[in-house]
Amino acid sequence: MVRLNLLLTMILVVCALAVVSARHQARKLFVELQAEQEQARNMDIEWGRLQLEISTWLMHNRVEEVARTRLMMAVPAPGQIYVLSGARP
Repeated sequence: MVRLNLLLTMILVVCALAVVSARHQARKLFVELQAEQEQARNMDIEWGRLQLEISTWLMHNRVEEVARTRLMMAVPAPGQIYVLSGARP
């Protein structure tokens, strides 16, 4: 009977250690998951910033395209350009 109790106690200790180890591993993985989710949120924010920057850079090209197509505007020839001096005597 004593041997059976000792064997059951050893099994209980091993099971308890396995539970503690599994919980520790689960918490560790949860912390890693949170860190990865934070990094994903930061990347989403950066993606939004980059999209905004792209739209800003493309704005000039869009204005130039509309000026050329709809308004029939063109860059003047070098002979048509006059440079005015801002200096007053």
